[in-house]
Amino acid sequence: MCSVEGLGRKGGIRMGVMKGGGGGGGERVEKLKSSRMKLWMIRATTSVLLWTCIVQLTALGETWGPRVLKGWPSCFSHQDSSVSVIEDTVPSVPARVLPPKRVYKNNGYLMVSCNGGLNQMRAAICDMVTIARYLNVTLIVPELDKTSFWADPSEFQDIFDVDHFITSLRDEVRILKELPHRLKRRVEMGLVLSMPPVSWSDISYYHNQILPLIQKYKVVHLNRTDARLANNGQPLDIQKLRCRVNFNALRFTSQIEELGKRVIKLLRQNGPFIVLHLRYEMDMLAFSGCTQGCNNEEVEELTRMRYAYPWWKEKIINSDLKRKDGLCPLTPEETALTLKALDIDTSYQIYIAAGEIYGGERRMASLAAAYPKLVRKETLLEASDLRFFQNHSSQMAALDYLVSLESDIFIPTYDGNMAKVVEGHRRFLGFKQTILLDRRLLVDLIDQYNGGSLNWDEFSAAVKETHESRKGQPTKRLVIPDRPKEEDYFYANPEECLQPSYGQLSST
Repeated sequence: MCSVEGLGRKGGIRMGVMKGGGGGGGERVEKLKSSRMKLWMIRATTSVLLWTCIVQLTALGETWGPRVLKGWPSCFSHQDSSVSVIEDTVPSVPARVLPPKRVYKNNGYLMVSCNGGLNQMRAAICDMVTIARYLNVTLIVPELDKTSFWADPSEFQDIFDVDHFITSLRDEVRILKELPHRLKRRVEMGLVLSMPPVSWSDISYYHNQILPLIQKYKVVHLNRTDARLANNGQPLDIQKLRCRVNFNALRFTSQIEELGKRVIKLLRQNGPFIVLHLRYEMDMLAFSGCTQGCNNEEVEELTRMRYAYPWWKEKIINSDLKRKDGLCPLTPEETALTLKALDIDTSYQIYIAAGEIYGGERRMASLAAAYPKLVRKETLLEASDLRFFQNHSSQMAALDYLVSLESDIFIPTYDGNMAKVVEGHRRFLGFKQTILLDRRLLVDLIDQYNGGSLNWDEFSAAVKETHESRKGQPTKRLVIPDRPKEEDYFYANPEECLQPSYGQLSST
C-alpha cells in the first residue's frame, strides 16, 4: 500500500501543476482525466503484484512458511481440483538418497585409457577406481579403447550411465568427467606423465611407485589398464570395492538396459533359453591361429590378418598343437557334439552371444541341425532397434552381456574376458548355472569319438562326468604364486563378495 500512496501523491503534484497553468478549461479537463486514468492503472497493476506476492507466500507457507500462513483460508486450494486427483493417482517416487561425499586431501589426478574389448575394459575400470580410492586422488572418467580391432568410437557415457557411476561412488572417490581447465592446458602442452603400470601388481606398488609420480606431476596418465591389479593377496576392503564398482556402479545406459530387457522378454515368452558365447569370430581365429575346419583360403586370410596387427606378437602358430592343449575356442561342430553329449534339450532356445561367425552358415549347419531354435539379437529385434548400435561393437556386446546374465544356462566356448566376467557376475547373482567347458579334454574325447574308439554312450558319459563339477558352483579361487596369468581370475570368481561363506566353498 505504501507504493500506491506514494504514486498517488506524485499524481497530485502533477495535477496541481497542470491546474495552475493558463490553458483553457477543456484542456485542463482532458489532462485531469488522463492523469486519473494513469493513477487507476498504476493502482490496478500494484494490486495485481500484491496478490501475486500473497499467492506465492501462501504456496511457500504450505511447505515451510510461518504457521500463520497455513491458517489462511484460500481460494487457491487444490483439494477439490482435478490437479489433486492426478496427484493422488500418480505414485510418489522417493527422492534418491546419495551417499555422503568422502572428504580427503586430494593428491592429484589420475587419467586412464582402457584397452581391449568391453569386458576387458570393464574389469580395468573397476581396478582403476579402486586404485584411485586408495591413493586419495581424483579419477577422470576413463577413456575407452578406440584403436583395437573393433575400432569402436563409443565413449564411456555411450555405454555406461556416467552420472550413476560418479554419484554412486562419491563416498569412496572423487570422479570428474574431465580435468579442471588449468590442468587441461598442462595435458595439451604435453606436461603429463603417461605410462603403463606393471601387470598384476598389488596395491603397495601403486602406493610406492605411482603415488609419488602423481604428487610430482599433479596428473598421471595410465595408458594400459588391463590386468594391472593382482588377483590375490589384496586387503579385503580393496576386493570388496572392486566388486562394488563392477556390480553396482557400472550400470549400462537406459537405452541399452531397455533393449536388453526387451530381448530377454521375447526369449522368456518361448520358454527356457541358453546363452552360447560362441567365440568363433574372424579376429579370434586370426589372433589365436586356430584354423580347425577352415579351408585353405580361410587359413591364408586368417594368417594375413594376424600379420597385419603388429601388437599380436605370436605369428607362427601350429593350430593342431594349440587345439590339443585346449587353447583354441571350440568350433561350431565341436560345440554341437558337446551340447548333445551334455543332454541339452533340443527344444531349448540357443541364443548366440557373438559377432559374425567365421564361415557363416556352412560352419553353423551342424549346430543349427541339432538345435533348430538358434536365435540372435539380430533375429529377435527389428533392424531399426539396432540402428544406433551398428558399428559399435561394445554396445552390441553390452546387450549380449545383459542377456547372458539372465539366461537359464550360460556356456562359453572360450575363456576370454566376456566368459570370465559373466561367469563372475552370475556367481554374484546366486551361482547361476555356468558350464565351463574343459576344452583340452573335450577335443581329445571328440577325436576318439570321431575316430571310432568311443561309442556315443561312452563319449556322452565321459563328457557329463567331466563337467559335473564345472557348473559355476561355489569354489575357492585357485592361487598360483608367481604365476598370476595361470591362476583364477578375480572377476571370474570374486569369492570375497559372494555367499555362502568361505567355509562352504569347495576346493578346486
